[in-house]
Amino acid sequence: MRQDLLSDIQNRLGRDRVKVSEPLSQHTTYRVGGPADLFYEAQTVDELVHAVKLARSLHLPFFILGLGANILVGDKGIRGLVVKNRCAGIEFKGRGRVVAESGAVVADLIEQTKAGGLSGLEHFAGIPSTVGGALWQNLHFLAPDRNRTVFVEEVLLGATLLTEEGDVIEVGKDYFSFGYDESVLHHRKDVVLKAAFELVPASVADIQQIVDENLRWRAEKHPDLRQFPSAGSVFRQIEGLGAGRLIDQCGLKGFTIGRAQVSPKHANFIVNLGGASASDVVQLIQLCKEKVKERFGAELTEEIRMVGEFCR
Repeated sequence: MRQDLLSDIQNRLGRDRVKVSEPLSQHTTYRVGGPADLFYEAQTVDELVHAVKLARSLHLPFFILGLGANILVGDKGIRGLVVKNRCAGIEFKGRGRVVAESGAVVADLIEQTKAGGLSGLEHFAGIPSTVGGALWQNLHFLAPDRNRTVFVEEVLLGATLLTEEGDVIEVGKDYFSFGYDESVLHHRKDVVLKAAFELVPASVADIQQIVDENLRWRAEKHPDLRQFPSAGSVFRQIEGLGAGRLIDQCGLKGFTIGRAQVSPKHANFIVNLGGASASDVVQLIQLCKEKVKERFGAELTEEIRMVGEFCR
């Protein structure tokens, strides 16, 4: 990066707050990823807006980073500016309405709404995500009866966005055109600033019961993120078929490339055994796709998002 451009960005965002060549492995749940050219943590919504508008005015590529879940960052890192979203304010507006800034961690939001006797978000307990990330992918999890999937769109009222045109606007949830792992944010360069949720009264005990059930179910079915870093489910589910089941039937559970492994606990997770590279993970992804296609004629599609530059 040109020194004059670097100096300009540092002067306008704070010289002591812009890091150069920050390792992104420290900021992703996979514990994988090369360096960001420039790295800045936005603590307020105004700082987030300022950083995005600055990058756009300089025609500098940028990426908004939350908890770094559901993504795989390439070994060569991310060019331009990575803005880590630390905007975490939460406001209770009455009548079950809660407004959370986009960098608020869903786990913290669940705890605060539970304490307030408000139900609706507890279904997402145990999923590492910020509010912005939840809207990006239409965060979802199986309901307590395990017969249907609960989506965050069900409790969303609307949001405040910085649009790709540079305007700050209020939108309703229909704006997002939600689908399974899908939203308009995949197709527009809008940035979520805040989200408003409509929740319903419930006892703290009933909410906690759902939290406990979901955490217990995840602990039984999924590899422990603390011991085996991952980005969650690698592949989207195929209608009527579980991606993990197909991979398992191909005999790939426990298969390892480098320091990445198809989890022996759940074959739709590729975990970092410690020191894995993005290249290791990508090779395992490709192997799973090839074997499932060869045996079942089914096409696996990645649920995780590939970000940055990858080694060839």
